[in-house]
Amino acid sequence: MPSTPFETIKRIINHRRSIFPPSYNERVIPKELLTELLDCANTAPTHKLTQPWRFVVFREQGLERLADQLASLYKAHTPSEQFLQKKFESTREKVLRSGAVVAIVVSYSGVVPQWEELAATACAVQNLWLAASAANIGGYWSSPGTIKHIGDFLDLAGNEECLGFFYMGYHDEPQRTANRRPIAEKVRWEE
Repeated sequence: MPSTPFETIKRIINHRRSIFPPSYNERVIPKELLTELLDCANTAPTHKLTQPWRFVVFREQGLERLADQLASLYKAHTPSEQFLQKKFESTREKVLRSGAVVAIVVSYSGVVPQWEELAATACAVQNLWLAASAANIGGYWSSPGTIKHIGDFLDLAGNEECLGFFYMGYHDEPQRTANRRPIAEKVRWEE
């Protein structure tokens, strides 16, 4: 018996998990598929149609440039007594193990409160994440402290801010359901 659209989306939502770069395999994510996933992100709700989300997609040689930049920023902005060579190396490695890394940028319009622009951008990322999960592409959103120094590298305008990076890659992890407390603990009904 075929699934209804509701059953399909419910299954995708319930099995969306953070999948990290050590689990990614070597399979290339086609640029065309990345464009389709970003089209899904682009349908997020947005107050007054400000559509504040922007994305910078790193793949192929772009991953090398991003890995070098993030490692360099970590080294430049970490006090020497707190610097860890292992973290420096893992910063590069997680980028290089990814099939693609998407810089998540919000562009503040000034038309609506900033929190609404942030919420709309987060909705866009959730759309991207769900679509990627449906395509068996793992991902997770990372917001390292160095993102506050990435503006020049990403060529951000004065009204833009990087909210982190969405790491993506094909994987062979088994599906897992969410580990969440029951919804009954989080809802109050007024009838």
